[in-house]
Amino acid sequence: MPRNLDLTALRAFVTVSETGGVTRAAGQLNLTQSAVSMQLKRLEESLGQPLLDRSGRGINLTAQGEQLLSYGRRMLALNDEVWARMAGDAFEGEIRFGVPHDIIYPHIPKVLQRFAAEFPRVRVELVSSFTKGLKAQYARGELDVILTTEVDCEPGGETLLTQALLWVGAPGGSAWRQRPLKLAFERVCIFRGPVQQALDKACIKWDMVVESDSTRTIDATVSADLAVHANIAGNAAPYLQQIDHGGALPQLPQFKINMYHAGRPDMPLVNALAGFVRDAYGPAMLKAAE
Repeated sequence: MPRNLDLTALRAFVTVSETGGVTRAAGQLNLTQSAVSMQLKRLEESLGQPLLDRSGRGINLTAQGEQLLSYGRRMLALNDEVWARMAGDAFEGEIRFGVPHDIIYPHIPKVLQRFAAEFPRVRVELVSSFTKGLKAQYARGELDVILTTEVDCEPGGETLLTQALLWVGAPGGSAWRQRPLKLAFERVCIFRGPVQQALDKACIKWDMVVESDSTRTIDATVSADLAVHANIAGNAAPYLQQIDHGGALPQLPQFKINMYHAGRPDMPLVNALAGFVRDAYGPAMLKAAE
């Protein structure tokens, strides 16, 4: 006889797995911690399988839990798609989201994916530019939500993460060993000045071998091991990696990843997108605070 999974309990399990804890999952689901814990227990009892390993610190999945997580994500995505398409009051329209190119990875693809699942009739226009340009567009009302990389946070913004600026280069590359140090930066990159100042202070000669308005040009040069670049910790593109220079290069300053949005009670789409961004950065914020 067929049996049905409890999708509410399944959503609690998937959310706990993705956020890394019952507390954050409860906040995201607008439930109490005890309610989330009961749903997890009910799901385990209905399947007759242990899904979470509670023997250590934090939340870890059992082998059965890892398998269910894969199924659960697909089931919930299909459920949400059906609900959104069949419900008569589904949101429609467009929302404009500005993000500096160098912090698109690793969080923004997940944010866009989640927003599309929740609001399939809403088009998200992703604008990738530099912080200065994004703030100017936001001030003119051309963007609804923006992320920025800044030393400080201006009024009206909220800091999602504060991380050090790190040297990045080609995987296994050796360009960082050369002197003068070959640099590749966009002309208006906010990291460019601090990098040059740090090198000057450390008495390391440098040469700006590539300066361009094209991010692709910079990435291609660095990934070819012809120069080095700098990025906020944890946000390098997949084809670049942090340089393990062992102190041969100077330490770089910290930068903030800030979010600005004009969310009001009458702007549910903007508020939802901002909330998804907070959730995406949540685990990184907790790790940075440890």
